[in-house]
Amino acid sequence: MEQIQFWISVIATMAFAVTGVLAIADRGVDLFGVLVLGLITAIGGGTIRDIILGASVFWSENQIYVWLALGASVLTFVAESFFTQPQIYRWMLYIDGFGAALFAIQGADKAWSMGYGLPVGPVILGVITAIGGGLIRDILAGRKTLIMSHELYAIPVTLGCCAYVLVLNFAPLYALEGSVLCMLGIFGLRAAAIYWDLRVPKMFITKTR
Repeated sequence: MEQIQFWISVIATMAFAVTGVLAIADRGVDLFGVLVLGLITAIGGGTIRDIILGASVFWSENQIYVWLALGASVLTFVAESFFTQPQIYRWMLYIDGFGAALFAIQGADKAWSMGYGLPVGPVILGVITAIGGGLIRDILAGRKTLIMSHELYAIPVTLGCCAYVLVLNFAPLYALEGSVLCMLGIFGLRAAAIYWDLRVPKMFITKTR
């Protein structure tokens, strides 16, 4: 199971880097900027999580995540026309969504195992793990962040992390099964949002003179 999670993490990290670079392609960023923003998107959330937990940052122990994120960023920079094809880009979004599901549950599980801020801490850190890198990228690139874009991304992650914490609290013997179901639940909601272009309802504010 650990080997499977490792290889999924590798693929998801590369997908995060690719979608991260494509998200700022219209900004006219040079190669160095692409490397920085692609890397931040891929590993930023997990880095923030580990710093908050006071743990060794995950990529310091296995730098394959850094190198793969950089490689995927360069590849996207060189082959932008390939990755921006509608079908290819849609598949990258699906992989990105599955990666977000995996990283969210991994982040929540790590915080729970360390007893950090139970029971809310694991939910918050799970969400940070999944979307933190993308938020930092958007801020640095001057883009509207995921939270402000009405995209159905953070809500599935939050619901999945909440469900996983409930499993850990009330049915710890089924933690493995619960983690798989919660990941599939997050991915299912995200995939539905991609397929049907679902959005979070906006707040309508009536302007007064």
